[in-house]
Amino acid sequence: MKKTVLRKYAELIVRCGINVQKGQEVLIFADLDQPEFVKMVVEEAYKAKAKKVTVEWNYQPLDKVHVRYQTVKTMGTVTDFQKARQQHYCDTMPARIHLISEDPDGLKGMDMEKVAKARKMSYPILKPYMDRREGVQQWCIAAVPGAAWAKKVFPGERTSVAMEKLWQAILSTSRVTEDPIKAWEEHNKNLHDRCAYLNSLGIAKLHYTADNGTDLTVGMIPEARFCGGAETSKQNITFNPNIPSEECFISPKKGVAEGIVYSTKPLSYQGQLIDNFYMRFENGKVVEAKAQVGNELLNTMLSMDEGAAYLGECALVPESSPIAESGILFYNTLFDENASCHLAVGMGYADTIENYHEKTLEECRDLGINDSMIHEDFMIGCDTMNIDAITRDGKTVAIFRKGNWAF
Repeated sequence: MKKTVLRKYAELIVRCGINVQKGQEVLIFADLDQPEFVKMVVEEAYKAKAKKVTVEWNYQPLDKVHVRYQTVKTMGTVTDFQKARQQHYCDTMPARIHLISEDPDGLKGMDMEKVAKARKMSYPILKPYMDRREGVQQWCIAAVPGAAWAKKVFPGERTSVAMEKLWQAILSTSRVTEDPIKAWEEHNKNLHDRCAYLNSLGIAKLHYTADNGTDLTVGMIPEARFCGGAETSKQNITFNPNIPSEECFISPKKGVAEGIVYSTKPLSYQGQLIDNFYMRFENGKVVEAKAQVGNELLNTMLSMDEGAAYLGECALVPESSPIAESGILFYNTLFDENASCHLAVGMGYADTIENYHEKTLEECRDLGINDSMIHEDFMIGCDTMNIDAITRDGKTVAIFRKGNWAF
């Protein structure tokens, strides 16, 4: 891939993604697949007047070694050093960039029960730090190709060809054009206009149906609003948390969901795949879930904590989105969720509450925003999906017909 094109992508992530401010620290999380591109992003952050840029590297095979040889107690212990680092992040509020490239099957065979036990130990200690940063930091998740990921997406190609094809797919769906920032300004306006229409309806419930058996009704929080594209932090900084992004999303009311929903794409969770699954809800909670692939992992995910079996997000994405129309199954949530309507179990988004800047996180959760240590999106959209909004004044309004916007 031409370096001039990659440079535009790096600039897009820094300028439009996190929108780094002069004197702000930047924290980049990346795998070892694209060090030269990570270097470009670091350079662009400094050009944007970042004070300091720190890169945290990850390597899936090393994760597996740690889990194999460390005890649950060692894995779950939060050291003084880790607490000091978390406190530093709370004091400085660095902008975060996550550059994902991991193998969708890269942690296959890892003891996920052991990982879950360790995470349950550490989460109560880390949670107060994360809550302090909620809604304050800018963050952006974007992608770069990894060799194993590229071969998963394009299995019939040589690794070099698969990598080039995955680069092209990432850049195309991320709107890396001659002027990517202008393209995102136009895209954000379109998403915001759709969200404004949805918010004008006064939606009380969303009713999902599809030929695969999905029949689910989800309740909305009266104070919640649909969001999409660019967001604004409590520091009044506009940023784009996902590149790419095609969704209009909202956090539903905890405890109000009835029916059954079927997945339509694989879910990559903790480096392993869960596929062909359904979830059945009663009183807002998953009371039954079964997967043909990764069934044990699915139920481990849903039992991580009390909030893990409740919904945290409803997202609307048309089948006509650029990612869907590419015909590529990415085996990566960032892309596949933007090719399909999806739901998420686990933590809801406090910033979907109207005027959330003026509220505490606890006040948002009291309104019905779900709280959990996880937030896992799973895809439910298909070309037979219909979605109706039942408004607070008793009207039924068509939102989706046959997988696309009905307005």
